[in-house]
Amino acid sequence: MDIRYSANQRDVKRYTTQELRDEFLIQDLYQPDTVQAVYSHVDRMVTLGIMPVKETVPMDKGIDVWHNFGTSFFLERREAGFFNLGGDGVCTVDGTQYPMGHKDCIYITRGAREVTFQSADPANPARFYGVSAPAHCSYETRLIKLADAAKKPLGALETSNKRVINQFIHPDVLKTCQLSMGMTVLEPGSVWNTMPAHTHERRMEIYTYFDIPEGNVVFHFMGEPQETRHLVMRNYDAVISPSWSIHAGAGTGSYTFIWAMGGENQAFDDMDGIATEDLK
Repeated sequence: MDIRYSANQRDVKRYTTQELRDEFLIQDLYQPDTVQAVYSHVDRMVTLGIMPVKETVPMDKGIDVWHNFGTSFFLERREAGFFNLGGDGVCTVDGTQYPMGHKDCIYITRGAREVTFQSADPANPARFYGVSAPAHCSYETRLIKLADAAKKPLGALETSNKRVINQFIHPDVLKTCQLSMGMTVLEPGSVWNTMPAHTHERRMEIYTYFDIPEGNVVFHFMGEPQETRHLVMRNYDAVISPSWSIHAGAGTGSYTFIWAMGGENQAFDDMDGIATEDLK
């Protein structure tokens, strides 16, 4: 498991491009029949990529659970959410199978002991993108389809940011301890996400970008509002956003992204907005 320690905004001002990428960018999440995991000390969130091809892959494959979490199994004191970004697959939680198509989501509650993933077709493997957060209580494991998500249209074509926020793991859909996750889909012709920009002091966030056409990239903007930086991101890359950082992006083509949040609360509108003309 890759461990990322917290970085403060004063030091980040002096980071080179490579240092920014080393600290915040997550790449190469999908390797055949393995679990790729990044543990961030920002709110102790774990980002996971699982691409089963020939095997049924346990969630904790290759992870020293006791060393990293001090528990006997991965979700003893954690909850998790997974989206399938690839072909059809199955997530099995303590013996119950949950078939997952493209862009389906599953919330897995604290206390689930055995979680595995498999693909329906090795030639078109599933890509399970997950985020796990600490949890103090248990709720209900649940499969969530796109039709079940709460829809929140935002933006306009005139400002190139017309989009629909699909809230999957969210208080309007189901109860969780602290984890929130959703998928934002941009309308054709729009390139900006999360603009105007904001921060939220009480929560961190992790983005992953996908459905980026070949030859295109997303410029992800981060940093303090008056000290902005950027990372160039490609298909299936993820990025860690501390509470002090803005998190917005613009693509050279169409794209979709998944956001995940954890922290003090689950109030979606609990954010500190920043006027675009105040950015530097």
